[in-house]
Amino acid sequence: MTKLVTLTSKGRVTLPKELRASLGLEPGAKLTFSQLADGTVIMRVKHQKLSDLAGILTGQNQPSVTIADMKR
Repeated sequence: MTKLVTLTSKGRVTLPKELRASLGLEPGAKLTFSQLADGTVIMRVKHQKLSDLAGILTGQNQPSVTIADMKR
């Protein structure tokens, strides 16, 4: 997914809704940015707790699976 965003005079950008949804981002989410030597910028979502990851990999038509079910 490639989207064009605009940097405001205060240095802010708005992440497109589709991207926020696919990453499971909600208001207050923490992000880290790293710049590589070639100028590429990598953005990562910083999860505070393991429970923050729950459901992030499930697709729209995939059922959720508990850890107990995975151990069976």
